[in-house]
Amino acid sequence: MSKKAIILDLDNTIYPVSAIGDKLFKSLLELITESGEYTGSFDEIKGEIFRRPFQFIADDFAFSAKLKADSLQLLTNLTYEEPFEPFEDYKEISKLRCKKFLVTTGFTKMQHSKISMLGIGNDFEEIFVIDPGSSELNKTDIFRKILKDYNLDAEDVIVVGDDLNSEIKAGKELGIATVLYDHKAEHTEKDGQIVITNFRELERYI
Repeated sequence: MSKKAIILDLDNTIYPVSAIGDKLFKSLLELITESGEYTGSFDEIKGEIFRRPFQFIADDFAFSAKLKADSLQLLTNLTYEEPFEPFEDYKEISKLRCKKFLVTTGFTKMQHSKISMLGIGNDFEEIFVIDPGSSELNKTDIFRKILKDYNLDAEDVIVVGDDLNSEIKAGKELGIATVLYDHKAEHTEKDGQIVITNFRELERYI
């Protein structure tokens, strides 16, 4: 085993957002529908909310200032309080004998509530929640911090996540090997990007 650490994303990497999204975001989706102060398709907005941090979506779909403010106020204190399960193959991660870090972007209370309800907090050396509403840091900054704090070289680490434009991009910026987790097999290997559909496949890259 050549890698000393794995950095994992949370949403759609450890669990499917679709499993809790309708319930978690019910009040937000109702607020958006009632307001109507946005551009584009509501269905597209809903899909993006299940996939990306809200702060970026509000700008992309030109939410009115009032709708954005009302949405942010709602989301800042929103939590998920029912136990739910990670992807079935997540258990394969525990078999890998290296340090594990969780780095996720989103609202602080919401992300911590999901981690708690998933029961995965003890699986990680350290957990980082990047809240764009209260921090200017991004995943590149946090990955760099992990390398420094744990005396790791880029070659010692592998980043695993579902988003080519978030954790995968951040890993590549620092010269860290990256693996795209594509549970639904929606992507194909492109430009040398490693793609897996099951965490059992991860061991060959560790």
